[in-house]
Amino acid sequence: MAPPDAATADARSVHHAEIRRELYFFTLYRVFEAALLCLTVFGPVGELLAQPRHPQLAAAVALAYLLGAAVLFATGRRGAVETQVAAGVAGDVLVTALAMHALPSLASSIAMMLLFNVGAAALLLPMRRGLAVAGAASLALLLQYAWSVAVGEDEGRPAVEVVMYATSYLALATLTSLLGRQLRASQALAEQRGSQVANLAEVNELIIRRMRTGVLLVDGDDEIRLANEAAMLQLGDAGQGRRLLATAAPALEARLRRWERDGHNDPTPMQLASDLPEVLPRFARLLAEGDQVLVFLDDAELASRRAESLTLATLGRFSASLAHEIRNPLAAISYATQLLEESRDIPEADRRLLEIIYQQTRRMNGIVENVLGLARRERAQPEHVDLGEFARHFVADYRNSHPLDRDTLDARTDGRPLPCLVDRRQLQQIVTVLVHNALVYGRMPGEPARVSLHVHRDARGAPLLDVIDRGPGIPEAVAGQLFHPFFTTSSLGTGLGLYIAREMCLANQADLSHVALPAGGACFRIRLAGERAIDTA
Repeated sequence: MAPPDAATADARSVHHAEIRRELYFFTLYRVFEAALLCLTVFGPVGELLAQPRHPQLAAAVALAYLLGAAVLFATGRRGAVETQVAAGVAGDVLVTALAMHALPSLASSIAMMLLFNVGAAALLLPMRRGLAVAGAASLALLLQYAWSVAVGEDEGRPAVEVVMYATSYLALATLTSLLGRQLRASQALAEQRGSQVANLAEVNELIIRRMRTGVLLVDGDDEIRLANEAAMLQLGDAGQGRRLLATAAPALEARLRRWERDGHNDPTPMQLASDLPEVLPRFARLLAEGDQVLVFLDDAELASRRAESLTLATLGRFSASLAHEIRNPLAAISYATQLLEESRDIPEADRRLLEIIYQQTRRMNGIVENVLGLARRERAQPEHVDLGEFARHFVADYRNSHPLDRDTLDARTDGRPLPCLVDRRQLQQIVTVLVHNALVYGRMPGEPARVSLHVHRDARGAPLLDVIDRGPGIPEAVAGQLFHPFFTTSSLGTGLGLYIAREMCLANQADLSHVALPAGGACFRIRLAGERAIDTA
């Protein structure tokens, strides 16, 4: 899209070219006038019309006017326009006065020819200068008439004729000046509107081209006439060049024909090629009675995420209203179970059942806590935190509150401060989830878990906190769904821990990702905002 300054410069250039073209025709008309005057003075036509009173003056004026007109015509494309117009019309007025004196029998015709010159000059010049030109022409006619009367060469011309010409000059100059002002204003407005429309068209084209939704324009002959970048990516190699839709995407073409026949969109996603993501096609006619169809290709994964977000939002609102109703019975069941376990009248076999009840109530309470965490979406309150110091304190606190038995948990830092900007309380919750998962799932069969917190920087200097285990690792098929809500590979898990951890990271301008380790094991990396981060929303 062209910037406003460039668009204005282009408009000025076009306007200047048009003024130059008008000046060209004006100077060409002056050459025609000069040639006609020479023909009158030197040709046989002049003898038939009238003999000049002053032949030498008439010849000199005619030749000088022709030469001056030719020079102005040749130099009309260079120099300032107003200067050339003013110089040219000044010569016209002088030549008119002298020619009328030398050819008194043609004075009326010569004065009439000057009308066009005065009007053209007033059209090309500002209004004040245009009126000044008309005044100068009127004054020249009056002086010439006064001189003719004084020397007795007026040929009986009435004075009212001179006054009428002078009035005509002033009226024509005023009219053409006003008309020129309106034309220039209208032209400037049209150029401005045209520039704005062109810029808006470029903006619209850029928006459509950069949309994540693929857009195709298919005509009545099944040819793809237009396609944005997203559509070209979704069509793959089949979308290169001007192709038929049936050749580029046969399945999409078949669905389009069903839509044209039945008028209903098929809501099921489709895959245009084996190595391309699924899309949800939608169709709409470009014109009500036209045969061109717009095909919108929505990314099915994005649509699924939107539906997932709506589901989670609904779940959050629902869980917030039922939280107390669920937790109160759970607390009662848990308390009653603990009381029953203290009774000596319960057989040992039944105590195992009570233990199961107690474990399941704790699990249900954990599910409620996780769902409430989704509903609350507490705002982060970032502070400056030394990531290395945080990791060491976390390991010490975790060891004191969670017996590890044979498992190991340690922190690896280089001892130098690594400042970051994060909500310490939320970072504590995130790392607790990751360490708990590593201790539970990141162990080889029959061996203790070995978990470490590694604090370091990436290549761009961003603070990193890695939670690494030495377990069997995470299969590639599972790694792509780790952060999806309610996804779990364990019958005891809720599938919300990693999802909530990532949401908390996003609230802190951080990123949580899984990093594959070639030597085995799993690594969950938290990339945090540096100490100079500004936006803490």
